[in-house]
Amino acid sequence: MFRTTIAGSLPKPAWLAETNKLWPAWKASGAELAEAKRDATLLWLKEQEDAGIDIVTDGEMSRQHFVHGFLEFVEGIDFTNKVKMGIRNNRYDAMVPQVVGPLKLKGRVHETEARLLRAHTTRRVKITMPGPMTIIDTIHDAHYGDRVAMAMAFADLLNQEARALQADGVDIVQFDEPAFNVYMAEAADWGVKALERCIAGLTCTTAVHICYGYGIEANLKWKETLGDSWRQYEQVFPALAASNINQVSLECANSHVPLELIGLLQGKDVMVGVIDVASEVVETPEQVAATIREALKYVPADKLFPCTNCGMAPMPRDVATAKLRALAAGARLACEPA
Repeated sequence: MFRTTIAGSLPKPAWLAETNKLWPAWKASGAELAEAKRDATLLWLKEQEDAGIDIVTDGEMSRQHFVHGFLEFVEGIDFTNKVKMGIRNNRYDAMVPQVVGPLKLKGRVHETEARLLRAHTTRRVKITMPGPMTIIDTIHDAHYGDRVAMAMAFADLLNQEARALQADGVDIVQFDEPAFNVYMAEAADWGVKALERCIAGLTCTTAVHICYGYGIEANLKWKETLGDSWRQYEQVFPALAASNINQVSLECANSHVPLELIGLLQGKDVMVGVIDVASEVVETPEQVAATIREALKYVPADKLFPCTNCGMAPMPRDVATAKLRALAAGARLACEPA
């Protein structure tokens, strides 16, 4: 009954990059690195299939970071002279590149991994990209002088790549927007409009992933300040419900998100986060099934897609593999009478 998927990223094998890091250094370069990325993508494709995941991704094996993996293919960005900048409303600092001129794609961004997946699986394939608001919150503007103008410029580039991914045979194009849970008023005002620009002309399934971040220390500390009821979704879900986006991903497992907020997404497919990425404790199938059954009070079964809360890039590989199995097993269990 339930088609399972993941938010996007998976841990990089130790022979590809540093482990348990959000910004890992590569272990190779040139042709050797390209081959290693290909091997890692196929490895995680097989792991997802073996676990029983229905909608598979490339695990973001070709990207050092989920935002910068896109930015590396964009002209008008200076990676040499990085500056220190607060990210997600100064939740943490990072050294980021600068936009120094008009933005333009150098060429294809995710063609290699999209075609690799399509050639090696009959399952539905999803490719993820950072959303415009999250991109501009992760880069310094030394050119546009206007956040919205720069976001719309990135939206045009994302749309260009999304159309090409669709032509590659990708079934679902997802845009990751953790910034939507930080700048809620802006997200409802122009963030969703930027997403609409990203999906213009697409006929494949489109999705947006909104979470509370990876299980890194800065995010864990931030969550501790949010109180007992996390209602950030409440401000942006109505705008998303009125949009042309097909699917919305949200965090549910071990969080303080009131599940009734799902009701604000009436008519949309809902990727319900049933796997906690902020903990290395592996969920039991029973726990996953319980979260799914609770969510069923607010979303029809045919529109519920069990998913992970967020990406699992910084997580130990064996833990991520076990969580994939728990996700699929719990989804099967949820189909049985309680």
